[in-house]
Amino acid sequence: MKLTHLLLLALWIIAALGCQGPLNDPYPARERRANIFYTSFSERPKHLDPAVAYSSDEYRLIAQIYEPPLQYHYLKRPYTLVPLAASELPQVRYFDAAGRELPADTPAPRIAYSEWRIHIRPGMRYQPHPAFARDAEGRLRYRHLSEADLEDIASPADFPHQASREVTAEDFVYQIKRLVHPQIHSPIAGLMQTHIVGLKDFARAMRQRYEREKPAGFFDVRPYGIEGVKVVDRYTYTIRIHGKYPQFKYWLAMPFFAPMPWEADVFYHQRPLIERNLTLDWFPVGSGPYLLLENNPNRRMVLARNPNFHGETYPAAGEAGDAARGLLADAGRPLPFIDRIHYIRERESIPAWNKFLQGYYEGSGIGSDSFEQAIRFSSGGQAELTPAMQAKGIQLRTAVAPSIFYLGFNLLDPVVGGLDESHRKLRQALSIAIDYEEYIAIFANGRGIPAQGVLPPGIFGYRPGPEGINPYVYRWQDGRPVRKPIAEAKRLLAEAGFPNGRDPKTGAPLLLYFDVPGGGPDDKARLNWYRKQFAKLGIQLVVRATDYNRFQEKMRTGAAQIFTWGWNADYPDPENFFFLLYGPNGKVKYGGENAANYANPEFDRLFERMRAMDDGPERQALIDRMQDIVRRDAPWVFGFHPKNFALYHQWLYNLKPNLMANNTVKYLRLNPDLRAGLRARWNRPLWWPLLVLLAGLALAVIPAWLRYRKRMQATAL
Repeated sequence: MKLTHLLLLALWIIAALGCQGPLNDPYPARERRANIFYTSFSERPKHLDPAVAYSSDEYRLIAQIYEPPLQYHYLKRPYTLVPLAASELPQVRYFDAAGRELPADTPAPRIAYSEWRIHIRPGMRYQPHPAFARDAEGRLRYRHLSEADLEDIASPADFPHQASREVTAEDFVYQIKRLVHPQIHSPIAGLMQTHIVGLKDFARAMRQRYEREKPAGFFDVRPYGIEGVKVVDRYTYTIRIHGKYPQFKYWLAMPFFAPMPWEADVFYHQRPLIERNLTLDWFPVGSGPYLLLENNPNRRMVLARNPNFHGETYPAAGEAGDAARGLLADAGRPLPFIDRIHYIRERESIPAWNKFLQGYYEGSGIGSDSFEQAIRFSSGGQAELTPAMQAKGIQLRTAVAPSIFYLGFNLLDPVVGGLDESHRKLRQALSIAIDYEEYIAIFANGRGIPAQGVLPPGIFGYRPGPEGINPYVYRWQDGRPVRKPIAEAKRLLAEAGFPNGRDPKTGAPLLLYFDVPGGGPDDKARLNWYRKQFAKLGIQLVVRATDYNRFQEKMRTGAAQIFTWGWNADYPDPENFFFLLYGPNGKVKYGGENAANYANPEFDRLFERMRAMDDGPERQALIDRMQDIVRRDAPWVFGFHPKNFALYHQWLYNLKPNLMANNTVKYLRLNPDLRAGLRARWNRPLWWPLLVLLAGLALAVIPAWLRYRKRMQATAL
């Protein structure tokens, strides 16, 4: 073959490869324009059984599969519950100890029981699954499997017979029984036994029966009842709760209370399946918009549309401004929009980030290594995308997390504790001096907002604007809260008895002790920053770093003086934050979550009233008063609420962060054609280095080839 022919062949191969799409595309060519959502995960989920799963990595999967009675409205804030499997919000009735029904406005102390009546949607069906398959006689086809039956079986989808059935109220009651099943270890079993009437007795009876019978396989709890949980009819059941517990509604939005078909439990309790890791913890069985098609957590996990999904529509209303942002363009359209979800294992953050930039993942968080590449701050302090990100049409979405990080004082300590005026002023002075705006800028890349009290945005009771600021630390100026000057902090410190930050008894600087776990090299800058904040007032801060176990022991015994702590909401209710300062939850005396050991009788009385109330003006008034009390007493320096930053590509629509909901993929919509075009543009191969190499090779080879041809012709002559 002539050299020119070789060069032409090389160019033809290059052109042919270019026509096939990006050479670095990690996905098969058949998926190039498919309606598939690609995302990554780093930690493999440990549990997919809804009675056991409780981590965010697990919920991001099973929340697309299982449907509890309630869910969070995708668009509305504060976070609002709406029906999911339920046809309407539960009806709640109240009873006294004698079983007499009480009016809805009965004070909580008079209520002995609350009865929650839940009516589910008729017509919901489970995903296709072999557990439901029956033979001609109506018996479960796969009830007694042997090793031989599983010769070619790697997943439930491999069974030749698949079936389904309607979801019933009995399935929801069965799942409640599973929370205390002797073969299952649910993380909420203990808590639910304190709330659901008769659940503790049921758990004890089932444990005793299990130990007595010692079953080799499936232990069936269906024949036994729970006093406070009843099936009313095919689509209705009731749950009776001790006292008044309005927060129970939030539990009804968690997968713990999703329906579970007993056939799936029976199916997965067969020894041959367990030995092949075919279990409910590995392959869920739900009625939601998606089903788990592939489970290989070391490589990828795939969700596909559930063909039996009963249907749901995109919300028709949201917050002010949602329509202008295009978030209501799909109002009323059937969900889900996306056909498949591919969760791909990425053990390292940098490869995941690079694949996002190449367009192979739809979204990405922002790690510390990539923050400056993605985000810059305007002169007004607002986060915005860098020009490189804007050029790609990438979208930034931010949301304040339902969390708080704070610096706490041990109220049992003789120096920083106490609720008298001098100790209050000492803590108020420190609250002004510790500049959390600066902390957020330095240590959180600007991802947070200073806390003005106990509640973060998105929680009922939180007040934005001037009526929601902490007046002991901030003043409202030019449309925003401004921290009071350090001169004000020094004045308060002098009134507390420590002029210029000195102990009047000794004349020496006041010594305060900051107890922290760890204290290694990575913590050095942060701890030095805290020292500087206290030094503004002439106070010397002594850091006492210990290992985590010793730190926990100091917190339990009240030996710590000042510490940092944090809390992530279990559910979006003010009770879930204010209980951190409720006296009977004191860590030293009661072993509770009140790490500051704060105990104010007025606050405690208001808390006891507030936690049993439904949302409304009366509850808001109590919350406002409670905020005023803790702002004045300052058991915490109210730190900050973290702010989540996430990036998404322009071909993804209906993006609104919802930090309480986990079942949000069904609301997202893709434009696969736009994605394919941008991927091809962003990942064009650079052929010129190869062409230069070929040209160099030609320049080196052609002279030798010409000499060889000349020699051959001379020999022939």
